[in-house]
Amino acid sequence: MCGILGLLLSDSGRDAASEICEGLSLLQHRGQDACGIVTCGHKGRFYQCKANGMVRDVFDDISISRLAGEMGVGHVRYPTAGSSNHAEAQPFYVNSPYGIVLAHNGNLIQSDSLLQFMDAVAHRHINTSSDSELLLNIFADNLQQTGKFRINEDDIFTAIGKLMKQCKGAYACVAMLAGFGIIAFRDPNGIRPVGMASRKTSCERWDYVIASESIVADAGGFSDWEDVKPGEAVIITRTGVSKKSVAEPATFAPDIFEYVYFARPDSVLDGVSVYRSRMAMGDALAEEVRKVLMTKGLTVDVVIPVPDTSRVAALNLAQRLQLPYREGFIKNRYVGRTFIMPGQQMRRKNVRKKLNAMALEFSGKNVLLVDDSIVRGTTSKEIIQMAKDVGAKKVIVASCAPPIRHSNVYGIDMPSRTELVAYGRTTEQTLPDLVASVRQLNPSIETFDCSVFTGEYVTGGVDEAYLTHIESLRADHIKSRLVEGHNEAKDSKEIAFRGRAPAIGSSGPVNGADDSVGLHNTWHVS
Repeated sequence: MCGILGLLLSDSGRDAASEICEGLSLLQHRGQDACGIVTCGHKGRFYQCKANGMVRDVFDDISISRLAGEMGVGHVRYPTAGSSNHAEAQPFYVNSPYGIVLAHNGNLIQSDSLLQFMDAVAHRHINTSSDSELLLNIFADNLQQTGKFRINEDDIFTAIGKLMKQCKGAYACVAMLAGFGIIAFRDPNGIRPVGMASRKTSCERWDYVIASESIVADAGGFSDWEDVKPGEAVIITRTGVSKKSVAEPATFAPDIFEYVYFARPDSVLDGVSVYRSRMAMGDALAEEVRKVLMTKGLTVDVVIPVPDTSRVAALNLAQRLQLPYREGFIKNRYVGRTFIMPGQQMRRKNVRKKLNAMALEFSGKNVLLVDDSIVRGTTSKEIIQMAKDVGAKKVIVASCAPPIRHSNVYGIDMPSRTELVAYGRTTEQTLPDLVASVRQLNPSIETFDCSVFTGEYVTGGVDEAYLTHIESLRADHIKSRLVEGHNEAKDSKEIAFRGRAPAIGSSGPVNGADDSVGLHNTWHVS
């Protein structure tokens, strides 16, 4: 899962980098592994800073001051494929044709065949294991085929339309062409979110933002948020905005897990308030809990949410059941989200660092814990034990989402079915209630991607062989080895780097260089 952002300012005398950095901090919940910004300045020159780490750690006043230009693209990353290597931080860049930068949220499901095409037909080198770099090069190859000295908007729409025929999977993308403008496009099923908004300046001109979530627009003073439609491409230049549907009609199926967990509650995705959807989830869950408590003869003294995502649902559930709602867990806000932490050991270790149970709210009570979902069970097991350790008499856990049984192939790290706590187990199914909770807020959405619950993949092309393949790449024991190897390599690179002056990077598509990734990288420059 990742967060993407593009910004174009009408005033060429202003730099976009600081505002992009602020926007990325609002999308930090979507990825905490790496982040990056590429801007475009005078004469179409790109400036770059990207590295592993949180937004606050990678960007400071010095690095931002070096990112010149009135338009740019930003990205926050959590890896679902490939590795955590610094070289896979986005945005990615190619110099040919025209100079293109791209940031991507999602996952392609036929990377192997596309890599073969890149090698045998397009003769383009892919330097990392990231399908985002692959997506960028497919786009670049399609533009290259125009053979033009200068391209126009129709050429860009045609290139994206061809890309959508070539690529299967989930992709919400923001791109930038040197000296031209910024571009957004979304896969034909609209699985991953992306939208745009505008802001009128004092000079009666318009600034534009593209982002994964509407909160970025709200915080930046932009208005008229509009979701990019499935299969649609949007081109924004200083002269205006052009939109075109460039893909064959397909089933619109936004990922329901965005509403359950990933998106911020103050965002609106595809016309649905995330906050309102979680309120509705709490109402639906309350009725399910009422039935179970009556059937099993159980009583509950207090409702306690597992911070933070489940708070809204838990409050509505408590009100519906007329039970006391209490904040029994105090969260350390300087520890990342455990779901998107790479590696089972790191997730388990950080649960107790992240949460502290207050005995005052647990001791001697029958407690109903409300969580948004249960994936690997790591967090839930630790939290139940924490509640018991401080004196809870009985602990009952209720989840807003039904049991997750299947791998996600569209950009969320649920790597191995055997790592899922509900895999092979019988539990109560509440998927219709979950879908209804979200759909009631926008009835025009007829279908959601619920593949993690059902194993039905809206794009097709997902078979047992593919699932086995991605599980072999993403399993926690594999990821742990990758992280350990990367940390060792990182230490040696940093020592070597301190002993030399920063070199200007190659002008070619060298996305895998250590410190200059295609462009001169301001990260680590003192």
